[in-house]
Parts: sequence; C-alpha cells; structure tokens
Amino acid sequence: MLPKFDLTDPKASLSLLEDVTTNVKQIQDSILEAVLSRNAHTEYLKGILNGQVDKQSFKKNVPVVTYEDIKPYIGRIANGEASDLICDRPISLFVMSSGTSGGIQNLIPLTTEEGEQRIFFGSLYRSLLYKYVEGIREGKALTFYFVNPESETRSGILVRTMITCILKSVNKTNSSLWDRLQISPHEISTCEDTTQSMYCQLLCGLLQRDNVARLGAPFASVFLRVIKFLEDHWQELCSNIRTGRLSDWITDAQCVSGIGKFLTAPNPDLASLIEQECSKPSWEAIVKRLWRKAKCVEAVVTGSMAQYIPLLEFYGGGLPLISSWYGSSECFIGVNVNPLCKPSDVSYTIIPSMGYFEFLEVKKDQKEAGRDPIENHVVVDLVDVKIGHDYEPVVTTFSGLYRYRVGDVLRVTGFYNNSPHFRFVGRQKVVLSLHMANTYEEDLLKAVSNAKLLLEPHDLMLMEFTSRVDSSSFVGHYVLYWELGSKVKDAKLEPNRDVMEECCFIVEESLDPLYRKERKKDKNIGPLEIKVVKPGAFDELMNFFLSRGSSVSQYKTLRSVTSEEAVKILEANVVSEFLSQKTPSWGIHHELHYRR
Repeated sequence: MLPKFDLTDPKASLSLLEDVTTNVKQIQDSILEAVLSRNAHTEYLKGILNGQVDKQSFKKNVPVVTYEDIKPYIGRIANGEASDLICDRPISLFVMSSGTSGGIQNLIPLTTEEGEQRIFFGSLYRSLLYKYVEGIREGKALTFYFVNPESETRSGILVRTMITCILKSVNKTNSSLWDRLQISPHEISTCEDTTQSMYCQLLCGLLQRDNVARLGAPFASVFLRVIKFLEDHWQELCSNIRTGRLSDWITDAQCVSGIGKFLTAPNPDLASLIEQECSKPSWEAIVKRLWRKAKCVEAVVTGSMAQYIPLLEFYGGGLPLISSWYGSSECFIGVNVNPLCKPSDVSYTIIPSMGYFEFLEVKKDQKEAGRDPIENHVVVDLVDVKIGHDYEPVVTTFSGLYRYRVGDVLRVTGFYNNSPHFRFVGRQKVVLSLHMANTYEEDLLKAVSNAKLLLEPHDLMLMEFTSRVDSSSFVGHYVLYWELGSKVKDAKLEPNRDVMEECCFIVEESLDPLYRKERKKDKNIGPLEIKVVKPGAFDELMNFFLSRGSSVSQYKTLRSVTSEEAVKILEANVVSEFLSQKTPSWGIHHELHYRR
C-alpha cells in the first residue's frame, strides 16, 4: 500500500510516484502476499485456498468473478453478518457505484485503511499538475463537487458514493488543506441540495474569479452541466453580486453560512463585467473569459466522456483539458503522468501499490463475435502486459475483492519506468444487440463521433445522446436520441434533413462488419434512425435516474436505455425524426474478414 506522507509536499508525492512505478514486480508481489496472509482465513478464501497462500495457488484456484458472484456475500454483510466473510478488517462503509456505467448500482466494500489510501492517491496526481502546469499554484481550484444523501444497510453500515466518501473525510483536523486548495467552502460542497450547492459554488467562483487557477469536476459531463446551469442563472447571479444580497430561495444553512464569507457588500462593477461577457451572442470561450487567470479545466474526458471534448474546447476557449486519473468504485488504479497531453492521447500509468492487478486479454475476434474474453481465460500480471494489446482489469483489494472484473477495456500504450500506461478504450459492454449484431459502447461512441462532424459546418453541436433497439416492427432497428445545441446564442435548432440522414448513414457505415452484414446482406436489421429531442430532454432523463439514487457527481448518461420510463421521457421530447436512406457497405473483403 502507499506509505503515508505529507499530503502538502509535492516533492514527496513525486518521489513516491517514481519509486512505486520503478519497483513494480516487487510491490505487486508484496501486495498479493499481504492480502492473502490477512484474508486467507475468511469464509470466501478459506474454501478456495485451503490454507495455501502462495501466488501460484491463488492464480490456479481463485476464480475470476463479477459482482453477481460476490453479491451474496455483500448482502450477508449488509444484513448483519461479520466482515470476515470476505475481509479481516471491519467494512467501514459500502461505496455505491454510479449506477450509470452499467445501469445497476453495486455496493463495494471499503475499509477505513483503504479509504485513507484513496486520499493519498489524490495527492499523487495533484503533484503532477503542480509540476507541469505553470502558475497553477498561484490560485485555487474551482472544482464542482456534489454529495448524495448517505444511507445505511440493515446492519448499520454507511452507504455512500465515492465522491461523498472523500468530501465527508474532511474534518476539523484536516480542513486546512481543503481551504488552501479549493475556492468553495467545504460546507457548500457538502450541501445535499444539489441546486443550491451548484448555485453557491458558482457564486463563490465568480466573486473570487481572479483567484481561480483551475476549474473542473469529476467528469466532463458534470462540468458541462454546471456551464448549462450558469447559462440559465447568470442574470440572477449578477443581481446577487450587484446588490450584495443572496437570493431568497437559497435557504440551506450550510450554503448561507459558506457564501456569507464572500458576499459581503455590493459589487456593481464585477456584476457588469460578468453581464457583458454572458450577454454576448456566443458562449464560445466563456470559461476563459470569466476566469481569466485559469490555467486549465480538469475532468475525466476518456471513455464515454470523450464525446464531450468538443464542447469543453468550445466553452474553454483553448484552456488545456486535463484528465488526471483513472479509477472506479472498486479501486483507484492510475494517474496521467503527462497531464498536458491532448485529450485524445490520455493514458494512465498504473499505481501498483493501490491493489493487486491482473489483466484479462480482450481480443478483437472475441469482441466482434460477441464472446466474453473469460472464455479463453488469458489472465496476465501487470508486468506481463504487451503494448498495443487490449485488456480488462481484474483487481484484488485489501477490502475483500478477489480477482474482480472491473468491466473496462484498456489498451497498453507504453511504460512509465516499469509500470504500464493504458488508454481507456471503453466498457466491456454490449449496448445494442439485434439478431447476430452486438454493438459495444466503444464502437457506438466512435460511430457517433464520426457522424457528428457533419454538424460543425452548420454551427450545430451534439450535446448528448443515447440509443435503444426498436423491435416493434417486423425488422428491428437502432434508434439514436440526439440533443443538439447551437454555437450561436438563441439560434433556432432546425437541422437540415439531408445532413441528418447522412449522419444516420455515417453511424451505420462506422459500425462493425457483422452489423453491416445483417443490415445489407441478410436484411435482418432496418435503417438506423436518429430522433432529435428538445433541449433539456437529457436533464429530464438525468433527474429520473437521480430520483432513483444515482449521484450528480458520478452521473454518466447511459449509452443505451431499456427502461420503459426512460424511453417515455425521451419519446415525449422528440421534435424530429430521420432515417438512413442508404445501406452501409458490405463486400467480399468484409465477408472474408467476418469468416476469419
């Protein structure tokens, strides 16, 4: 595990980073040895290992599992049985996964010790920002965080999202670090009323605009939601600044107390300056114009978040987009050691002290055939991965996860010292399936990215999208729901039919050979359809999922919807519909590829 060090000392963090990425094999072996020596007596491992705690026995006997395999154990602990079913230390809380990557919220066990490790992990990527981004320490971070109301299991164990865990770990003994780093007071960021919290975080950021050195949010989608909120509320925010008086609807005690430290007197000059920028015909570069001393925007922009890069670039006005780290509710895994690289080039270097890492190889022919990579069971150690190959992480943690499949697909791009770095490819998840065709999240994202390029000459932007399979007719087909935005403020959103029909075709042409075969040669799939929805439709969709327990800070739009209620929300907002008028290519070279 990571040794404890001074969180405020970037040099100590960088020195530790060099050490752990150099001694990778030694650290990984010691992690596994420690996990097994601690937990071999647990009910889960005892029946599998029979007291054998060597690496060979572990790899031979402990199965590679998914959440469904360990769910019975989680349920027993949640209902009151002892933590030593899976772990030698008490489970201090369950981390609630986002529930939007795969559509289901899982409860992930976490010990106090491992929770502290994740706090130390944060200082590693922060030290890299200090090293590479000039001037970033001259101000503070305007990072938009939001907490979820916590709950308890029947046995009294807390259930929190990961962001809530981190924010609730700040207390009187360590709050000075928060105050030193963040623009918004801790009490505002931990307000459970998301709307009041977002408003007051923005107000803090505007009042202290010249002290903002960087902006960000956990995910690109969250940051864009904040920009949309600013677009809807800037006039009211300016009124508060002009009068020195907070809006009456802000009633949360934490928000009122926190903003009271900054909204102390009328400031008509600042209000006029903000009004001047926000009332311009275009919001291009609005972030850079409002926060003129900001050096970067920090948010995860890999995987499904990559589709938001053009929007972030539009609003950011050239500010570097930094994707600092990669992790999940199950385990924090890697950091971006080259934070100023292009968003499309982001790779994450594995931090080998955060857990024991293995990798399940994902081969292209398996993926195209829709087969689970576990069928071949090619699982390799961290030090044995190969550049250019795709893998799914399999993690073993101190908190009771053993050979657990994370579900992501990572591609090895190189090494930093002796630790590999990976590019996040996407989820190992079929999002659309019709007849023999299986479309993975990664492939759908690529296809949509290709198609949306046709919108740019018309000053249109794809703000958000999702999809579903429509099997209501004899020949089923894919349906994409697109929410569009304009680069010109208040412009009418009237997409050209020819352009949108071509977008349908480009999506189909970009999908895998098996889809195109089913579509053209076998005629088992009908023409792809794009339905344009009203602005705000995806806000309604998000609010629906938030009402069912998802977290604002961790919310990611599902790339396919199956929920009847979610489909009804989207269908109620449809304003125009377009069908592909051409069939995608399918020739002898495709057939030969398919047969291989």
